[in-house]
Amino acid sequence: MTTLTPLTVRDMIEPAILAAGGWINTHAHADRSYTLSENVLELRRTCTLQQKWDALDQLKRDSTEEDFYRRFSLFFEDQIRQGVKGLATFVDIDPQSGDRAIMAGLRAREHYQNDLTVKFANQTLKGVIEPEARKWFDIGSELVDIIGALPKRDERDWGRGEEAFDIIMGTAKRLGKMVHVHVDQFNQSLEYETEQLCEKTIEHGLQGRVAAVHGISIAAHSKAYRYRLYDLMKKADVMMITCPTAWIDTPRSEELLPMHNSLTPIDEMVPAGLTVAIGTDNVADAMVPWNAGDMWHELMTLATGCRYDYFDDLVKIATANGRRVIGMEPFEG
Repeated sequence: MTTLTPLTVRDMIEPAILAAGGWINTHAHADRSYTLSENVLELRRTCTLQQKWDALDQLKRDSTEEDFYRRFSLFFEDQIRQGVKGLATFVDIDPQSGDRAIMAGLRAREHYQNDLTVKFANQTLKGVIEPEARKWFDIGSELVDIIGALPKRDERDWGRGEEAFDIIMGTAKRLGKMVHVHVDQFNQSLEYETEQLCEKTIEHGLQGRVAAVHGISIAAHSKAYRYRLYDLMKKADVMMITCPTAWIDTPRSEELLPMHNSLTPIDEMVPAGLTVAIGTDNVADAMVPWNAGDMWHELMTLATGCRYDYFDDLVKIATANGRRVIGMEPFEG
């Protein structure tokens, strides 16, 4: 009697991912991973995303370099167990964390360097305009591999989002580094940050060196606008990082919009010729407590949510595209 092994989509895709060099996690926040507690969960229950930008201050102030090192180590080990070969993680470098988190991250990267390629980006939860925040942005920019950004903070606080873009892009160009920018995170048709990012990329001559992170508001716009945006992204050679699990809990809205979910619309982006990669975003923390950092779960959520069943493209999203997005060498199998 022949015993048949059930064939799942995972059985069909994951071997191809490993054969293509392994998973690449292009976006995480490893320094905050595994920080769940009753107090942290209360932040999740009671604060909006923008409120959490400041509500996390106490956690960061109370964290020692050894606390950060432990979190990085736990996260890196979990990624290695899954077959992740490269990852990019944002790190809080600001008045609350100081340089404790990035110093811990650099130590952890050295410890795991034989098993995992790690690229760091500086998280700018406090923006880049306020003097103390700008000081730590400048310090962090020298220590990381990728210039990270959150222009919405400076737009919200000062109405100076465009100036923030210029500071970020100018710093990246001066230091010869890539740029990863959180954009269009609120699933609203009033957000046009990806378009602004493309325009600033062209203005500063950084084509091919910039990635947009999240972009979930893109799907809230009309089809005509979306496809004009894809053309602009292609012209600017701006890449897209999608983190599916981090956004499926986006709150309901009464705003009348095209029918869509809160996932990056990769089913349109990939056929439009854009480079799309995938990340876990936050893991078991105040931002995304339900996320365990499972790369297969992220890819499954993306493919299911976008109804995208083109396996070769999904393998590229998980591997080769990720290498390009974080500045890794192509895999030579």
